[in-house]
Amino acid sequence: MPDFALGLAALGRPAYINLGRDGALPADRDVEAMREHCHTVLDAAYEAGVRRVDAARSYGRAEEFLAGWLDSRGRRDVRVSSKWGYAYVGDWRVDADTHEVKEHSRERLGRQWAETRDLLGAHVGLYLVHSLTADSPLFGDLDLLLALGELRDSGVRLGFSTSGPEQAGTVRRALELEVEGRKLFDAVQSTWNVLETSVGPELARAAESGVEVFVKEGLANGRLAVDPPARVRELAGRHGVGPDAVALAAVRAQPWADVVLSGAASADQLRANLAAREVELDPDELTDLAEPPERYWATRASLAWD
Repeated sequence: MPDFALGLAALGRPAYINLGRDGALPADRDVEAMREHCHTVLDAAYEAGVRRVDAARSYGRAEEFLAGWLDSRGRRDVRVSSKWGYAYVGDWRVDADTHEVKEHSRERLGRQWAETRDLLGAHVGLYLVHSLTADSPLFGDLDLLLALGELRDSGVRLGFSTSGPEQAGTVRRALELEVEGRKLFDAVQSTWNVLETSVGPELARAAESGVEVFVKEGLANGRLAVDPPARVRELAGRHGVGPDAVALAAVRAQPWADVVLSGAASADQLRANLAAREVELDPDELTDLAEPPERYWATRASLAWD
């Protein structure tokens, strides 16, 4: 079965778009309170056997918080993935007009990789392009592709995450990229949940070719925990778990999934998510709940940062 990883999107900054965060974060979301809270959730994850953590340069101070936790606890067995491409511009404000800005360029890659390396060093086992889409300039930017090739050749494993209704095409196109005759990426992180299944066949093909597959947003940014479909609620009652565990169990049931991300905002939420380990579902048990991708992503875009 797939590993779980703790994603730090909701823990490294004061605002994110996950629903169901009421009461999960500190009442005062200043830097020190969020640092302590992040460390508490990381402790809970480690105690529960989770040995993977996923961060990004745009997750506020997530890399900084994670680096401090790794050093203070002396953890050497935690596998870290992080991402470049978005910059955090929210100025630690919940009500910021803009929280992050994307730019796929050689300059941003160089700057953000240096920042990640300075904080996390050898802990980083995988570095991903953040939120790659079919229209990203990366595909036609030879200088950027060569820089990525140099990073790959230095020993850094490379991957990419995807977003949007055209994820499947993006995955297919990105995995065809070669620099100097060698594949550029050997890992992908995509959104898949029972409401958005469109990328599934492409992730299956990726897994068959040896690519490591990470699944993010298995709870549809909290929608499947806060307002789950009736069948998810029914299964949750039958198994004695929350709807979040059922939704994540549906992800874990996919034979092509290697790593499932939990975006828990508290230790209690994390423990509830990890109850998915005890729920066995058939791979197609809930996939008929899927929405048209365009509708799913339009709904996601309408969610407020909080």
